[in-house]
Amino acid sequence: MFLLGLARGLAALPLSALHRLGALFGRMVYLVSPRYRHYFRANLCAAGYADGALLNRAVAEAGKGLLELPAIWLRPHETVAGWVVQVTGWDLVEAALARRRGIVFLTPHLGCFEITAQYYAYRAPANAPLTVLYRPPRKKAVEPLMLAGRDRPNLRVASADLGGVRILLRALKHGEAIGILPDQAPGVGEGEWAEFFGRPAYTMTLAGRLAEASGAQVLLAYAERLPQGRGYHLQLSAMPQPLAGESPARALNRALEGLIRLCPAQYGWGYNRYKVPAGAQPPK
Repeated sequence: MFLLGLARGLAALPLSALHRLGALFGRMVYLVSPRYRHYFRANLCAAGYADGALLNRAVAEAGKGLLELPAIWLRPHETVAGWVVQVTGWDLVEAALARRRGIVFLTPHLGCFEITAQYYAYRAPANAPLTVLYRPPRKKAVEPLMLAGRDRPNLRVASADLGGVRILLRALKHGEAIGILPDQAPGVGEGEWAEFFGRPAYTMTLAGRLAEASGAQVLLAYAERLPQGRGYHLQLSAMPQPLAGESPARALNRALEGLIRLCPAQYGWGYNRYKVPAGAQPPK
């Protein structure tokens, strides 16, 4: 009850106020959590970012990303969709919908990844809903709030298990869209080791398998957070072709690296992207 009340209180604030508070909150978490601070610094350094100013901006953006979530989950759908004030690449979505072979949206933890799904669901036709792969959060108290926030017209969820994968494949075969967070470390047997910013990261293979099985169009998507709470710029692009001899997992990570380098301050550097899943063999 307390968490829901707090979320409702935050959701009532203007987006600009949430981002100001979020920046302060992000810096506070960075200062009090040695583990979070370690991952933040190590991941930035591995990617070649040693700039202290970028570190400071990234810490603030991470806090904004957390405090904006209640508003995105609880405010009216049309209000949230209206916060996307600029869109680049929507013609790719329209072309893919016309093909009726389905769309695989790959949305990394860059900018406001939650609003990308809500915007598509608001704008897309009713015969092409979006089904997003869902993994329960570690904090169980957050799960009801998260599910309620994703209960929007044209937006569905599928659990990250075999049943959920079947739901995703069925959606693609019906010409619908699915959404996947491609930079989460998958469970053992669900990925392979591939370079990500110069270090081996256990990388999901599901997205590539689904696209190959269905013939769906794969699109990269992220919503850049604009300054002073002015809204978001949704940017969509086609998945680049793999290089000669490149594995699908490495091709995916290379594509994500390209996106992140466009907006490095808004990536989730505090996540332990290089962890070894339980039961998996460490990289050689």
